[in-house]
Amino acid sequence: MDSDKYKTIKEKAISEGYYSEKRSKFLAFAHHIDSVEEALEIVKAYRKKYYDARHCCYAYRIGFDGTEFRANDDGEPSSTAGKPILGQIDSYGLTNTLICVIRYYGGINLGTGGLIVAYREAAASSLINAEIEEKYIEEEVNYSFTYPMMNDVMRIIKNMNPRIINQVFDNTCDITLAIRKGQAEELRTRLKKLSFD
Repeated sequence: MDSDKYKTIKEKAISEGYYSEKRSKFLAFAHHIDSVEEALEIVKAYRKKYYDARHCCYAYRIGFDGTEFRANDDGEPSSTAGKPILGQIDSYGLTNTLICVIRYYGGINLGTGGLIVAYREAAASSLINAEIEEKYIEEEVNYSFTYPMMNDVMRIIKNMNPRIINQVFDNTCDITLAIRKGQAEELRTRLKKLSFD
């Protein structure tokens, strides 16, 4: 696996899933997120929208290396909700992803095994419908050069295809580029060589 690649669900697209067991209804929502704050805001909005639901359980994983995560059972027996939800995020190999599962209690207890299955299936159904994207971890490269070097710099940019984040063209030109992490060193080297040609 490339160390500068990761999988997440498409931004701004909410993917929904549904599961029911013994009259309990489980509504699942999968979101792309970039921070813990964003995740908690989304959870707060679901709690408000589904204020009459018994539980609003969730799990998220954030970061290119996936080290930041949380699984929340929201009053369900320990590890019966958040963990199975997180397990689905992990089984798809996703990061920067939040899944929120709303439970409407149907009057019949499902037991711990039943809850684990229900939350897992609800989370899975939200991911089955999700658009999964592969993205690259990018690194920024800053470069300053004199105006006569413009054509050479643009040739390298055309060749390596980084995103131009910022550019200032004056007596001295400054450009900020974003490129896949695995190619950042090559871009720096090629630009540096221009200064000595």
